[in-house]
Amino acid sequence: MAAVQLTKVTKSFGKVEVIKGVDLSVESGEFVVFVGPSGCGKSTLLRMISGLEEVTSGTIHIDDNDVTHVDAADRGVAMVFQTYALYPHMTVQENMGFGLKMNGVPKAEVKQRVDKAAAILELGDMLDRKPKQLSGGQRQRVAIGRAIVRDPKVFLFDEPLSNLDAELRVAMRIEIAKLHGELDATMIYVTHDQVEAMTLADKIVVLRGGYIEQVGAPLALYDNPDNLFVAGFIGSPSMNFFAAEVVSSDADKARVRLSGHNNLEFDLPVTSQPAAGTGYKLGIRPEHFEEGAAVNVSLHVDVAEHLGGTSFIYARTAGGETAVLEAREGRAAKKNSEILTAFDPGRAFLFDGGDLRVR
Repeated sequence: MAAVQLTKVTKSFGKVEVIKGVDLSVESGEFVVFVGPSGCGKSTLLRMISGLEEVTSGTIHIDDNDVTHVDAADRGVAMVFQTYALYPHMTVQENMGFGLKMNGVPKAEVKQRVDKAAAILELGDMLDRKPKQLSGGQRQRVAIGRAIVRDPKVFLFDEPLSNLDAELRVAMRIEIAKLHGELDATMIYVTHDQVEAMTLADKIVVLRGGYIEQVGAPLALYDNPDNLFVAGFIGSPSMNFFAAEVVSSDADKARVRLSGHNNLEFDLPVTSQPAAGTGYKLGIRPEHFEEGAAVNVSLHVDVAEHLGGTSFIYARTAGGETAVLEAREGRAAKKNSEILTAFDPGRAFLFDGGDLRVR
């Protein structure tokens, strides 16, 4: 295990700066996930930690060692990519041990390390197979095994599940989580899938446009997003946002008006006093709509997805704003019908004109 420290790290390709002064601490043994939309810089940041990309400025430390300009092979990291990159003519055992063999590790030690990794990944009865005889999930486990045998200080994963189908993604997600527990290793994982981030991470790093928007435990980001971007990105389905106006406010409550809901007004509890005016957005998570809550709203149903234990209702407000509701009891909603639901203002979020969270 090892800690990783990034200090004022930047990366430019020509005149284009893609990583813009990132500061980040990864504790020894942590599972940290970089998440964000395409082009946010998460894979570039991972490649700089691995040594596959040069740092334009700033420093990277692994434990107490400055590895900013150290070759990738000498950093003590192992990387698992989206593509398996297995040698088709080699067996599973040969693929997993090839890197050690090329580095002059004795044959007996190579076999010992491969056998240990195979036992962890339940590949023991597949060691003599070729990659073409394996499923996609098995091939990815071989690629992970190739990283394990190196006994690295830090494991780096670059969207390793993107090539798998939905069922295999879930299975491999569980395998990787179990692997982290067994190895007690430091892992940094890149994904665009926030569900993977929420289920795997000890700590999530949300990136946008080369900047870190917020860092924290999955449920901390879910319950207390700093801004509108994080609030909308973390959670599936995404948080609902409605145009809002603060009519008045005092020390502990604000009077809020929703234009898209026929100018509905209600009191919102606050800890700071937002200025009166337009430009605010009210955020409500799909699961926080519930009959019998304090603030009633009427919605027009576009689509109702009944999935068994859960239903998702895709609807519109009177002003045409979209809304998604999650119903655990199987709400009797039909396409093109009108429904009356409600929400608790104490569970709502308020964001100002700069998309920063006010409440």
